[in-house]
Amino acid sequence: MIGSQAILGSVDDPPASMLVSLEADIYPLYDPPSADLIDGALGDGSQFHVAFGYYARGVGPETAKAPSGWQDRLVRREIPPRVGSTHIAVAWCLEPHDLVLSKCVRGTERDWEYASEALKAGLVRPEALLAGVADLPVDGETQHHISRMLRSAISGL
Repeated sequence: MIGSQAILGSVDDPPASMLVSLEADIYPLYDPPSADLIDGALGDGSQFHVAFGYYARGVGPETAKAPSGWQDRLVRREIPPRVGSTHIAVAWCLEPHDLVLSKCVRGTERDWEYASEALKAGLVRPEALLAGVADLPVDGETQHHISRMLRSAISGL
C-alpha cells in the first residue's frame, strides 16, 4: 500500500483523522501488471465498493513520490487467514516518514493536513522528514517549497 491508508499497515493505532479516505492505493509489488485487476475487482464503482463502502486503486511504483530507497523501507504486515483458509497474506506498506513525504510532494491542502496530523501524533520525527526532502524525486524548487511547508507545520506543533 502506498497511499494515505498505508498508515494502517505501519502504525497500530493511527489517529482517526488520518483514516478518512475511502480509497486504498495498492501497488502489487511482485506483479505490477495486475494493478488493472485490482481496479476491476475492487475499484471505484465495483461490487466490492458498493458492498463495503470503500475501494482499492491499483497503482504502479511511479505513483509513490517517496524518497529514494522507499522500497527498501517498506513495512511488512501479515494479514491473518480468512476462516477456512491457511493462507497468510502479506501487505507491504510505506514507512510513515516515506508516506508523509510522498503526501507532501502531492501537496494538496488535505495532504498537508495529513502530514500535520502525523507530526502531532508523533508518528514521524520532524528531523527525519526534513532530512528526507533532499531524496524526493522532485526538482530543487519543489524540495525548497516542501521544506518551507514542513518547517511551518513543525513550528505549529
